[in-house]
Order: sequence, then structure tokens, then C-alpha cells
Amino acid sequence: MFSLLLHVEQTAKKFYAEILGFTEVEKPAELKKRGGCWFQNGKIQIHIGIEEPFLPAKKAHPAFEVGNLESLKDRFARYQVKWAEDGKLPGAARIYATDPFGNWLEFLEWKIK
Repeated sequence: MFSLLLHVEQTAKKFYAEILGFTEVEKPAELKKRGGCWFQNGKIQIHIGIEEPFLPAKKAHPAFEVGNLESLKDRFARYQVKWAEDGKLPGAARIYATDPFGNWLEFLEWKIK
């Protein structure tokens, strides 16, 4: 189980910190023993943990507003992160991607304010 926790944490750090630019934040002492890791960017926090059996979120998902969606697409291309464009939200450019665990993530840039 320890090696699985370590693998999940390393994978999460690469995706959320290195690729998406979040900063890892220290978990409270009482929660550290559960494993996993937390990330923050501005007011947004993401908590990554392990549960057995694991089922990735395929419909319920976070949506992240970004300031430059084209730049994020380029970054995803550099890191070989697959994404799909979606033009169904009026006034927004929007893409979907999955994290390394299969969780569905939405990234959008509002074109009208």
C-alpha cells in the first residue's frame, strides 16, 4: 500500500504542480497519515487521495477558469496530455482533459465578461 501511495503522490505532483502550475501545500498533521497530497493556486485547493476501490469522476467534475486557454493547450501538448475541445458553452472557449487518474477536468476561458 505504501508504494501505491507514493506512486499516486508522485503522479499527482507531476500533473497538478508541474503541468497545471499548482503549488503543493502541507496537509494538517492529523491528515498526513492518510497519504495523498494537496495543491493550491490562488483560492483554489485540490485534495488528492486514495480510496479502494477507486472510480474516477467521469461526470461530476471541477471547472477551472483560465486566463489563456491557448497557452494551456500548448502546455498540454508539450506534456502529451490529451484534451478535447467543446464549443457548447456560449461565450466561452472550453476544453476537457483527464488527470492521470481518469478524473474529468474542464478548463474554460470566458470570451465575454
